[in-house]
Amino acid sequence: MNRTSALIERRRAFGRGLKNLRGVKTDNKQELLKATSANDSLFDRGSKLWVGEHSGSESGIASISLENASTRNALSREVIGRLRDAVNLLNDSPGIRVVVIQSLVDGVFCAGADLKERAKLTLEQQGDTVNTLRTNLDALSKCRVPTVAAMDGPALGGGAELALACDFRIASQRTVIGFPECKLGIIPGAGGTQRLSRLIGPSRAKELIFTGRRVSAGEALEIGLIDKVDDAEDVVAAAKSFTSDILKCAPLAISLAKRAIDEGLDRSIGDGLEWEGQLYAETLHTLDRAEGVRAFNEKRRPVFQGR
Repeated sequence: MNRTSALIERRRAFGRGLKNLRGVKTDNKQELLKATSANDSLFDRGSKLWVGEHSGSESGIASISLENASTRNALSREVIGRLRDAVNLLNDSPGIRVVVIQSLVDGVFCAGADLKERAKLTLEQQGDTVNTLRTNLDALSKCRVPTVAAMDGPALGGGAELALACDFRIASQRTVIGFPECKLGIIPGAGGTQRLSRLIGPSRAKELIFTGRRVSAGEALEIGLIDKVDDAEDVVAAAKSFTSDILKCAPLAISLAKRAIDEGLDRSIGDGLEWEGQLYAETLHTLDRAEGVRAFNEKRRPVFQGR
């Protein structure tokens, strides 16, 4: 299947099996009406960012899709807001176990900030926009389930920061990653300086940010900026395949392990070990732990419920 065929098939597939995601956890009627309206808008396939849930053999996977060819998936204020709504929705959807962030525009992941929109904003509005993007990408990084950026084409500026906010990054050979902000008289303002340096080390991060140099998928893999380069025509399929082993594990344990790692990084080793112990203790009384032990003894595959 070539890239064009893969994109067409993905557009057909997304939108199937969305009913489970429309559920809203609230007993308040006004909140329910508001939340349901917000959720429904996220399934609008004509929008610039929308959510789809997979079914069948891909059950448990949800996608956040960027689709705005005219701006190369630039991060407008509308898209930034919808991203936070999507993360909130997926956090409240117990059937979702992995999230893939993808582009449905051939040849680009995300070109970064919508500079044409920014030019029309006051300095205060520009600052507020970047602050909101930073906050929303932080929310993405704390999503309760693993997140994967499926990158096929340029990921620049805010687009690179979007990928950095994910747990994993899978890229095609034609992917390039860059942080051009210093060439524009600014700095990465939505997590780039912090997440990049933690991922590849401060020296390499400074070189990429200070120069604005773009790196190929091969170099990005070599320096640890991405997790895998895939030669397949459909990088989204490669991202789903990458998560197949995650989907076999206990979802609650995965969420707790993610918290243990991410929130432990900002602690001393002693405090981190204590934090790990607290989260481990939470697993002891879960149904999934009992099922895992039972399945091991019975020599069968466990059926986890996320409880």
